[in-house]
Amino acid sequence: MLKKSVVIAGRHATSICLEEEFFAALNEIADAKKISLNQLVTQIDSTRTNPNLCSALRVYILKYYQQKSAAPK
Repeated sequence: MLKKSVVIAGRHATSICLEEEFFAALNEIADAKKISLNQLVTQIDSTRTNPNLCSALRVYILKYYQQKSAAPK
């Protein structure tokens, strides 16, 4: 598990604790969207229904890759 600090909405600093693979996936998604990791976490935070941010991040990653694999090629 890795613990990293992120800034949500440019003003709220918090720590997230995720496995290395999830951090790698978040960085890959942020790169694909051409946004920073902080911006991606801000987007996920603003739409989450799960009270736990780290759980919301994992679910977002899962859904992102499910949609990507289901997309026509």
